[in-house]
Amino acid sequence: MKRLTAIGVAHLLIVIALITPSCAQSTPTFKDVAYDDVHPAQRLDVYQAQSDQPTPAMVFFHGGGWSGGSKEHVPGWLLRLAAENKASVVAVEYRFTYVATHPAQVNDCLRAIQFIRQNAKKWNIASDKIGVTGGSAGGHLSAYVALADDAADPDSTDPVETQSSRVACAVSFAGPTDWSLLKSIDHQHPAYRQLIGYQPGTPAGEMDAAKMTDVSPISFVSKDDPPMMQVHGDADDIVPIEHAYNLDKALKSVGVECELVTIPNANHSVANAGDNVAKQATRFVEDHLLGQSE
Repeated sequence: MKRLTAIGVAHLLIVIALITPSCAQSTPTFKDVAYDDVHPAQRLDVYQAQSDQPTPAMVFFHGGGWSGGSKEHVPGWLLRLAAENKASVVAVEYRFTYVATHPAQVNDCLRAIQFIRQNAKKWNIASDKIGVTGGSAGGHLSAYVALADDAADPDSTDPVETQSSRVACAVSFAGPTDWSLLKSIDHQHPAYRQLIGYQPGTPAGEMDAAKMTDVSPISFVSKDDPPMMQVHGDADDIVPIEHAYNLDKALKSVGVECELVTIPNANHSVANAGDNVAKQATRFVEDHLLGQSE
């Protein structure tokens, strides 16, 4: 077998570098950090941007019907922000419905925001520039965190609980927002009911109205909410686009800056609808979190 010279080895390494996709930030800087101690699922990963100054952070809540999925599957457009040192990315795991029903999931996500803020200095994160995003169940959690009242308790003996849970912007991909729609539109997926403790197929009229209100991000819309982008396919048969329409209307009615990106003929997986969707989400984050959109 012919031996490679030093020059040949160097050339081979350059070729490999050119044809191999960049893996920058493909592994977390800090992995499986516990943000609470109630359940082993309460962990997060930090993909830290490298900067002399504190950077913004985007927090990712994964989808999976509140009963599956993983924080490991961070979208490429978010990892690029970290790789380009524009923003750190934090991927959050939360309790699934077979462990605990609503509000466990939203409480975990709110707690994660507070925990990130508590550790902002350590992770070189600008505590006033934290955004959230996710798809499907993660879109619901992102919208809920963005719209919910501040969870901060200044009298708590837990320093994390004293931190604000408010965020600076949100991008929701195909997220459910309004459980009242279960009464007027057929929702076949069982997760809507399971999330609030009901068996699949339970008639919407037999479910607790207070639970349906509390699980719905639209219930918490107020004029002080952060800018929000929704991305939704108009052929989505898992989360009907009326969820996005209703929230967009509610946000506009109180003067919240919002944007609805409708993908024609797209079904539920709009987060994977192509580069154009990723570019629009990135542009929105640059406008409202990074302040450097071109």
